[in-house]
Amino acid sequence: MFREMRRFRQALSRAESEDILRRGTSGVLAVSGDGGYPYAVPLSYVYDGGKILFHSACAGHKLDALRRCDKASFCVIDRDEVVPETFTTYFRSAIAFGRVRELTDGEEKRAALMRLAVRYAPEAGEARRQAEVEQSLGHVTLLALTVEHLSGKQAIELTPGR
Repeated sequence: MFREMRRFRQALSRAESEDILRRGTSGVLAVSGDGGYPYAVPLSYVYDGGKILFHSACAGHKLDALRRCDKASFCVIDRDEVVPETFTTYFRSAIAFGRVRELTDGEEKRAALMRLAVRYAPEAGEARRQAEVEQSLGHVTLLALTVEHLSGKQAIELTPGR
């Protein structure tokens, strides 16, 4: 169902691709938007055991698109170094494909929002994060992309033994 990478020598392992997802703090979610046009939106996320967790406003283009079609892709750029003298870039990225579902269980939503709070405010302290999570729960939608396929790729110049 998913294509093989044409430049397979540049492919990263699953573990390397997951490392990119764990390291990243932002990525681009791509969905099937209005009128058949792709809709790609940058967002903050946390990678948690085969799932990409993120939040959203309670209404908008992203949610409308996902309610029509739950299939999505998510791209994280780990490295993007322009090398002008050789007219190239040294890049490393990962792309996840999967289906997105809205979290509806209160405890599941709370846990996802806490994972995001820990990721983006690790020094805030447990009590402060807990208060922020409780205050935010009613104002956000929590979503989880379950990864069905993951691939990563890097510039040939970064590939060992090229």
